[in-house]
Amino acid sequence: MAWLKKHGHWLLTAFVTFVFIQSLFFKFTGSPETVYIFEGKLNPWAASLGLGGVFAPGGIFSAKVVGTFELIASVLLIIGAALSGSRLVQVLGAAMGLGVISGAIFFHLFTPLGIAVVNTDGSSDGGELFMLACGVWVCCALLLWLRRDVWLSLLMGSKSRV
Repeated sequence: MAWLKKHGHWLLTAFVTFVFIQSLFFKFTGSPETVYIFEGKLNPWAASLGLGGVFAPGGIFSAKVVGTFELIASVLLIIGAALSGSRLVQVLGAAMGLGVISGAIFFHLFTPLGIAVVNTDGSSDGGELFMLACGVWVCCALLLWLRRDVWLSLLMGSKSRV
């Protein structure tokens, strides 16, 4: 148990950064899968609510914007895990990751995207993206729980434990 308390944050960080970083290729290259999700499913849904363009290239929730936040969260998580005096950096990365992935889970659950993403060719991911998102959410939440002394001390106004 002591090993898990001391080094468990590495396992959580590794999973989150693996999922986020491997998705960057798709988000930054305009892959057909990403275009279908953001521009084929999410943007028309947003347009039906009067918010057209928010998921389109250049929109505030475009694939590249989401990918950039995932990249920043990953870098913060890795730096925070690697440098012993940077637990606050890891907390910031976990909080950012939790925010980004909460959005992804919301859009899987409450938009036409769905849990199992069905592509234009009729193939389905079988819920893989959703399951990975849930795994990332749990890992970020666990990281925040493991580092609760850091963010609780900030909330209480004390910097002694950061």
